[in-house]
Amino acid sequence: MKSEHSDTDRMEHEPEVSIVTPVHNGEEFLAECIESVLAQTYRNWNYVIVNNRSTDKSLEIAKFYAAKDDRIRVHANESFLKVMDNLNHTFRQISPGSKYCKVIHADDWMFPECIERMVHHAEEYPSAGIVNSYYLDDKIVRPQGLKYPSHLNPGRDIGKQYLLNHHTYFGAPSNLLIPSELIRKREEVYDPENIHSDHSFCLDVLKEYDFGFIHQVLTFSRRHEASHTNRVAEKYGTYSIGKIRNLLKYGPYYLEAKERDEKLNSTIESYYRSFIRRSVYRFSKDIFNYHIAEIQRMGLKVNYKKIVKYFLGAIFDARVVLSYLSKKMNM
Repeated sequence: MKSEHSDTDRMEHEPEVSIVTPVHNGEEFLAECIESVLAQTYRNWNYVIVNNRSTDKSLEIAKFYAAKDDRIRVHANESFLKVMDNLNHTFRQISPGSKYCKVIHADDWMFPECIERMVHHAEEYPSAGIVNSYYLDDKIVRPQGLKYPSHLNPGRDIGKQYLLNHHTYFGAPSNLLIPSELIRKREEVYDPENIHSDHSFCLDVLKEYDFGFIHQVLTFSRRHEASHTNRVAEKYGTYSIGKIRNLLKYGPYYLEAKERDEKLNSTIESYYRSFIRRSVYRFSKDIFNYHIAEIQRMGLKVNYKKIVKYFLGAIFDARVVLSYLSKKMNM
């Protein structure tokens, strides 16, 4: 039987890991998330649960677990913060003595060996600025495409594959382990104006560091309609905006000028077709205005020729006619 003394000795030799969970009205899954932290085989961690003005029992659940384990601390926001602002605020709560940071969102969880395996990997490959692994994306194992063993991958290669082929080796924040120094050196880890800026952060890190990967399923990411990102992305179709932003900002570093320009042009073309069709199919001026504002925010000129081209194509689409007739019949 392992003694309490041996556990203490082990913790003293383990790098400290700060685990953070931002939560807003996450009572349905929060306890499962926290239990997965408590079940970790790795022991030298501290855990901050950041409650973003929840109106359900999230704060009550967090305080219940904090009373049971002194490694858990609850931080309650004084005022409600937008999603990306709250994530940046959450990152500022990590322990000043931590060597690594592990995000686990309130609707996700970790397998027991997750932190132990990730920290071991990061220690073995100190040039890795990101450590990821296979993860369960609901019922599907991701990411796909990395050949075994590929324990350490040049950051430039991973960034290039992402921009050219959108190989999402990064997954979601809950899937990654990040050296804390890379969090502390940034005033803002995520761009508050971009709900997909978790991938932008990865591209920024990989300009200087490598990409570590563990060929084992270590985390679980839940897909459900209640998540903010899913709601916004589903309504407005926002993923293409993130792609364009990343090509504009990181294309000059990861890609040759010709391939960057070709990819940017094809992505913008596809983006116009997509958001115009979405606006027409849903009869939504709100969606249209949202994307016009995003184009201007990215520093691009609105191409009205493309708008007219895809608008005319969309209004003669059979789906639009059928949708319009269906609404008329139900009035």
